[in-house]
Amino acid sequence: MPESASEVTAAGIARLAGVGRAAVSNWRRRHPDFPKPVGGTETSPAFALADVERWLRDQGKLAEVPLRERVWQQLADHPATAAADLTGAGIALLLVRDRSAVWRDLVSGDDPRMAELLPIAVEQLLAQRFGDDRLETLTPALRGGRTLAPAAMPFLRSVGELAAELGPRQTYEFLLGRFLDANIRQYTPTPPGPAALMAAIAAPPDTARGATVLDPAAGTGTLLRAVERPAALLAQDSDPALTALTALRLALHRDPSVTVAARAGDTLRADAFPDTHADAVLCHPPFNERNWGHDELGYDPRWEYGFPARTESELAWVQHALARLRPGGTAVLLMPPAAASRRSGRRIRAGLLRRGALRAVIALPAGAAPPYGIPLHLWVLRRPEPGRLPPAELLVVDTVEIGGAGGGRDRVDWQAVHNAVLDIWQPFDEHGSGGGSADRAGISRAVPVIELLDDDVDLAPARHVPPAATGGDADELERVRERLSDTLRLTGELTPAPAAPTHPAPWPSTTVGELARAGALTIRAGAGSAVPGGGHPGRTPQGGRGTVLTEHDVLAGTPPTGVLPDTTDDEPVRIQAGDIVVPVLGGASVVRVVDETAAGAVLGRNLQLLRPAPEALDSWFLAGFLRGTANTRQASSYASTATRLDVRRLQLPRVPLADQRRYGERFRALAAFEDALRLAGRLGEQLVQGLYDGLTDGTVEPERGP
Repeated sequence: MPESASEVTAAGIARLAGVGRAAVSNWRRRHPDFPKPVGGTETSPAFALADVERWLRDQGKLAEVPLRERVWQQLADHPATAAADLTGAGIALLLVRDRSAVWRDLVSGDDPRMAELLPIAVEQLLAQRFGDDRLETLTPALRGGRTLAPAAMPFLRSVGELAAELGPRQTYEFLLGRFLDANIRQYTPTPPGPAALMAAIAAPPDTARGATVLDPAAGTGTLLRAVERPAALLAQDSDPALTALTALRLALHRDPSVTVAARAGDTLRADAFPDTHADAVLCHPPFNERNWGHDELGYDPRWEYGFPARTESELAWVQHALARLRPGGTAVLLMPPAAASRRSGRRIRAGLLRRGALRAVIALPAGAAPPYGIPLHLWVLRRPEPGRLPPAELLVVDTVEIGGAGGGRDRVDWQAVHNAVLDIWQPFDEHGSGGGSADRAGISRAVPVIELLDDDVDLAPARHVPPAATGGDADELERVRERLSDTLRLTGELTPAPAAPTHPAPWPSTTVGELARAGALTIRAGAGSAVPGGGHPGRTPQGGRGTVLTEHDVLAGTPPTGVLPDTTDDEPVRIQAGDIVVPVLGGASVVRVVDETAAGAVLGRNLQLLRPAPEALDSWFLAGFLRGTANTRQASSYASTATRLDVRRLQLPRVPLADQRRYGERFRALAAFEDALRLAGRLGEQLVQGLYDGLTDGTVEPERGP
């Protein structure tokens, strides 16, 4: 095999064919002609992409390898140089966007000519776009890579072709996203939901002139990318390779009028922007760092509010952010909840309160950002202005109930959290104090600073927000009871009567895979990366391009609740009325038929869509037979820790369309009964909890005896 040939892992083959990895393992066992490994390891073999493509096409499982998969495999073939090669690809994409005529001239010649002229064009572009930063950020990142070598010109040509198809920015986002997914333990990106909220809180009132925004722990650049109408974006990160990738990401996301400066280095020990006075600072610092420089930085002038203890690295980042702000500038930091109450940090917290530097503490639902298991906080800070009295109140906000009490990754209602926080923060910030308007039961409160300056200086919002009367008044509980009664009557009417016993019908059967090959239905895999946030079909939510039907929505029977981010790099799969959606993880026997209320939403991850041809298959017939317990059991793989369903192996009988519709009506009635039971359960829980709350807070009294 030629040395330059592309290889692909089992996960890559699954992406190409739109199936799970279990299906690829089955193909290897069942088909003697499946391509043999050409590299990798025994546990993670690699296969020749050309051989895999040929086999999939011969089996009718693939029409053509998408260009994006070809480009990614060419990059992923060399993991040791992937970061440097991705840097080179990003520079080429910046050349495609900013100097399209130069790029067209480069690709018009042969590879040796392109390899000779490309470094000259790259140097001119980087000097104009990044100035001296290119020498310490981008140029070293390219060393050791192969992107600008003559043998890599076909790869760069493919990158350019993909840019013509997707756009330069979307192409880079796709490749960077795949790179981060492949190195998930090495990098901790900030999710777009909290990033958008942090940027909106920090936005200076005068956004017309553009703001200078700094992120001293930039990581993948998500926080800076969320800033609207910046004049300059400044980033620093300790990882030189990631710093180069982030610089290109920000440059591709903005036009050349926006200054982008990204520098590598340990921010606390070697600040790359020591003379900066930014309008805003956004930061998701590393948590629980013991080796942050405590021994070397004892007399650093940044510690205006106290020298942080060795265990309080987050408070070192807080003071660094304040030191890099102009007077009146705003910083928003994503913090662990322990930083609000640890005794070792109480003196610094007290200093921040007395000086008026800390303006708000906002508790987010669990699942907002890594680590996903705990409810993180946002700290909103303001650098004090000389001559102005410090504010007398601190705003505390608890969004745990707003974002979903269940929490968990991919289950936070970010649309509701975003709107609620801004509705509370902006009036508070404008008037300088709450004045009572910020006090909302169960959500927020403007707490007098003097009340917080006790021995603990505990700033956890849950300790200061007044409890909500979740039960409502007696009239509201009566309305819930009436709805529950109506729903229970409906479940009685819908309760299906079992038919007379009979013997299993000797139907000839087929599989979903065979029907797909015959053209009777289409199979699509979901790839929509959702930012959960209260979607509404047909309406684009704030901060996204549409709603996403998530795996949780299918399991819970709710409308689409996810939001498709603006920056998603995958081509979304839109669902239609009559489609059947099947979760592929967990082994649950759940199938959903899409109705008009969900039509138009994007198919989320870990879901597969079956779109039957109406002249051949009835949707409800298909969905009903796919829910059979024995059917899902035989089509599931139990080889790994998570049960995975191979949709193509699901079986159903071959019966005429008229008989399909007869069965379909019965399955539709069962689904209506199931929905009524689900609603009755929710209403019952609401009524019970409301009565508990009403009895305990005094809004409901028990009946008096005779």
